[in-house]
Amino acid sequence: MALAHTILAALSIEPHSGYDLSKQFAENSGCYWRATQQQIYRELGKLENQGMITSQTIPQDGRPDKKLYSITELGRENLRGWIAQPSEPTPIREELLVKVLAGHLVPRTIVLKELERRRQVHLQQLSIFEDLQQQRCQNLCNLPVEDQCFCLTLRRGIRYETEWVAWCDEAIQLFSKGTVTDS
Repeated sequence: MALAHTILAALSIEPHSGYDLSKQFAENSGCYWRATQQQIYRELGKLENQGMITSQTIPQDGRPDKKLYSITELGRENLRGWIAQPSEPTPIREELLVKVLAGHLVPRTIVLKELERRRQVHLQQLSIFEDLQQQRCQNLCNLPVEDQCFCLTLRRGIRYETEWVAWCDEAIQLFSKGTVTDS
């Protein structure tokens, strides 16, 4: 999957400025894609040059003009074609797992400290996702299909973060010289 498809997917729901997309990626889209503001703006330029999106400049009082991006029919067709293609699981590239794998080379406290830090990171993200679910995903079956799709991705993000917290708990218990029980 490319960042372009993620941007097109967001714009297929409603027009956004580059700033709004960056904010959405930071807050709402973390369960399926992460991107920096610089990456987003660079990709917006490419998509506009390819005719996948258009922009409209909106004057603002006391602030720089706002550029609002919308998906074009060409962009929708590109996105539809991509959706129809089979997808493969993303290969895991998780630095923490490599550190734990080699954790026998350092004092337990070093790995334990990182496990505890990461647990907090995942708890914070889980809290954000659960708040979003509470705000936007009540009566899921009665929501418009766009919101149902968003809620499904959000629910996957909640499960992802929940599993990370559970794994960190298990690893913390082991590195704290406790016993780990099979689940």
